[in-house]
Amino acid sequence: MKPVISIVGRSNVGKSTLYNRLTQSRDAIVDDLAGVTRDRLVGHGHLGDYPYWVVDTGGYEQTGESGLELLVQRQFQIAIDESDAVIFVVDYRVGLTVGDEEIAKVLRGSNVPIFVAVNKSEGIDSEIAAAEFHQLGIGESIVAISADRGTGVRNLIDLVLEKVAGKQEVETQLEPDTPRIAVLGKPNVGKSTLVNRLLGEERMIVCDQAGTTRDSVYIPFMFDGSRYALIDTAGVKRRARVTEKLERISVVKTLQTLEQAHVVILLVDAREGITDQDASLAGLIRQHGRSMVLAVNKWDGLDQHEKDRVRRGIKRELPFLDSVSILFISARHGSGVGGVMPAVQKAYESAMASLGTAKLNVVLRRAVEAQPPPRVGRQAVKLKYAHQGGRNPPTVVIHGNLLHKVPDSYKRYLASSISKGFKLTGTRVDLSFRTSKNPYNRSHSRAQR
Repeated sequence: MKPVISIVGRSNVGKSTLYNRLTQSRDAIVDDLAGVTRDRLVGHGHLGDYPYWVVDTGGYEQTGESGLELLVQRQFQIAIDESDAVIFVVDYRVGLTVGDEEIAKVLRGSNVPIFVAVNKSEGIDSEIAAAEFHQLGIGESIVAISADRGTGVRNLIDLVLEKVAGKQEVETQLEPDTPRIAVLGKPNVGKSTLVNRLLGEERMIVCDQAGTTRDSVYIPFMFDGSRYALIDTAGVKRRARVTEKLERISVVKTLQTLEQAHVVILLVDAREGITDQDASLAGLIRQHGRSMVLAVNKWDGLDQHEKDRVRRGIKRELPFLDSVSILFISARHGSGVGGVMPAVQKAYESAMASLGTAKLNVVLRRAVEAQPPPRVGRQAVKLKYAHQGGRNPPTVVIHGNLLHKVPDSYKRYLASSISKGFKLTGTRVDLSFRTSKNPYNRSHSRAQR
């Protein structure tokens, strides 16, 4: 799994600017007003020799006891607890502050490598910029950087990645082609109980307290003559309800596990119905291109009115899951659980399906005949032919003309048509458009001459 690198420091020292630099994005809000980042942002690190997670935290301050400040401080501590390395950002222009010293005290109690980044030191000799901050007495290295200009940032991340290179929190020891199944859901929804039920033994600790599972556990097992690996992930909790730091550790771990999975069983609580958090998790799974099975747990004991309410909630809150298998189960009593693994098998086979070129073009032609693409002025969008470009999720490459003009609604129609044409279950279909070159284009002809 990719290592987790958290950025910590006082407010307005440039943490979000460094986050944007490392992720090569503008995901973090950058503003001159101190304290803009109140919660943690998690992004893919792109600067460096191999991938990693970057976590941007809110500014750590000891200026008051308001609920918001306490929440930011809690997020700060959580970021440290779940990290493989921490970048402690300080401000050269302001110099060493009492707040920096307070943060250093917290960091000394951690067991992760600390790297001090002296920001806003452009034009200053690196040794001079770092000199004052040696008083902190922490850090594998003290590196002078300018997050705004990028100076020294590559050197910083190279040092960090060198330290955490090869660090794996979970050793799967699985064959590369072993289908990996993640069980994802909110805390206390019954994930560990479902894992035990599928395995037929008490492999996971189960209790009524939310947040029992603190990390991801890989469990190889056999089903119907095939080898699989179940992944029991820690529960994900809504931000507003986070009161214990350990319960929020699971968020990054879940994202890491999601990248390792082929199929995700999204487990929801029938008694609560489909919540905003359930919808967010479903969207996250789809965004990562993972096949999905929706299991509605604790179905036993509901009356018909409550069951109808849950079904309506699924259609209303999760309309994009039209091809996903939906199972109504009781992990505790076992009812309906027998259908979970067959649904997982179908979802995995769909994710890894081989889409034959001949049939794919027949499906594409029929979709276009049934509903032609919208015209662009007097010109017509032409979809000429298609072939498969990848798996997990299935990717289809379509060649033609004016493809950059194809609206998103028509792309969704094509993806749905292909999914139905090949009877795919639980997986999305990604489309990649490639515009054909016109040999009679004047500029092209001149280039040829």
